Amino acid sequence: MRIPFRFVIFGALLLGAAGAQAQTKLPPRRAAVAARARLAATPGAGVKDGLALVNGRVVLTEQGLANPLTADKKLLSGYTVSPAGLVTSPNGTTVQMAEGDVASLTGRVTTHKVMVEQDSLLKIQQYDIKYPGKREKMAKELERKAKEKAKRDEALEKAKAKREKDKK
Repeated sequence: MRIPFRFVIFGALLLGAAGAQAQTKLPPRRAAVAARARLAATPGAGVKDGLALVNGRVVLTEQGLANPLTADKKLLSGYTVSPAGLVTSPNGTTVQMAEGDVASLTGRVTTHKVMVEQDSLLKIQQYDIKYPGKREKMAKELERKAKEKAKRDEALEKAKAKREKDKK
């Protein structure tokens, strides 16, 4: 019994299409998670507990959840923080928080400038660990180039003074 060639081709195409469909997978289903649980930050995931002045409002972060401060907050150390950003110590001195400043839950206020400086120092330390000795080499190279430039400038000054002398 002979099967016509066109039926063989047609059968191969049908089997190929069925095989391709069998190998495609649907993406895995995600478990239903409450909206509040999705929005909540996990504790210790880069969010420090404390108070920060953001867009003119004091925001309180506790256990990874951030909420605006609506009433005065008395801290364990005796410090009081108002929603306007005034930090009052137990002895009565007050400090006004500026934009970007952070107060820990112990009452220590850290300015944005200090945080930037600490971040810069940390980045330098990490760079030194990753590339040991590279900053020193770059500093020596910069110093060498400065000396060469000073020599060139001195030579140019001497040549200029000599030309001035030759003109007279």
